[in-house]
Amino acid sequence: MYFRAFHGVPETMTAPDGTAVNAVRGFLDAIARLVTDFRPTQVIAAFDADWRPQWRVDLVPSYKAHRVDGGVEAAAAGSTVEEVPDLLGPQVPVIEDLLDAIGIARIGVRGFEADDVLGTVAATWPDPVDVVTGDRDLFQVVDDARHVRVLYNARGYAKLEVLDEAGVLARHGVPPQQYADLALLRGDSSDGLPGVPGVGEKTAAGLLARFGSVDALLLALDDPAVDVPKRPALVAARDYLVAAGPVVRVRDDLSLPHVDAQLSPVPRDPDALARLEHRWGVESSVGRLRAAIERSLG
Repeated sequence: MYFRAFHGVPETMTAPDGTAVNAVRGFLDAIARLVTDFRPTQVIAAFDADWRPQWRVDLVPSYKAHRVDGGVEAAAAGSTVEEVPDLLGPQVPVIEDLLDAIGIARIGVRGFEADDVLGTVAATWPDPVDVVTGDRDLFQVVDDARHVRVLYNARGYAKLEVLDEAGVLARHGVPPQQYADLALLRGDSSDGLPGVPGVGEKTAAGLLARFGSVDALLLALDDPAVDVPKRPALVAARDYLVAAGPVVRVRDDLSLPHVDAQLSPVPRDPDALARLEHRWGVESSVGRLRAAIERSLG
């Protein structure tokens, strides 16, 4: 969300000392809008404690390699530094400090991505969960029985898509339970996953409709009597399909730290919040968020 805020709000939005705070303001305003529209009583902000976990890279070396500072060659040399715009990096700690002072819970788990945190919350939280994301990988956590939806913000908050199981099926031709396998077959250039050459989303959905899963599809490849579309390409990609399965699946079994996710009309640290909003010149954004929280709890 803060990447989207950075690219969606002009860099001319600065603190009194001239430091860019466009991501800070855009991020806080986005939360305020979401709280206003959906009126939650609890909010958790998931952060990448490890944006490119080594265990995923070990399985698929190309995983997010194009996002490494210095590109694919740097990734091959073992770099783990994410390529982040120069003006965005310094704003992330400001966002974290403001969330802490306001009283919005933050969770990151060493060795895992924010998606894995969200997947675990979705699978274990006792209350209904709306996952706000622009990442299609999280479509796999949608679960009507558990009242888990995705609020998909890829086209902005004015065109936010609220996706339940029927919404994922209509959008991609598979239910959420098959979305990870769809992504595995189709590939995902944004994550550096090559997919199976010649297998696009429609073909992948058709294969899953017939065979049910990638595991069942691989078993069918071992039987020459079974007619499998795209058989040569699938056979050639077998090693990738086996290795990348855990990479595309969002984890739902992390040991999460205990946090107080309950929103409160009273900031957790009023003095720190007053200093921070004055220091960074974000009084209006903080004010909008606090007002939204008060209305949500009212």
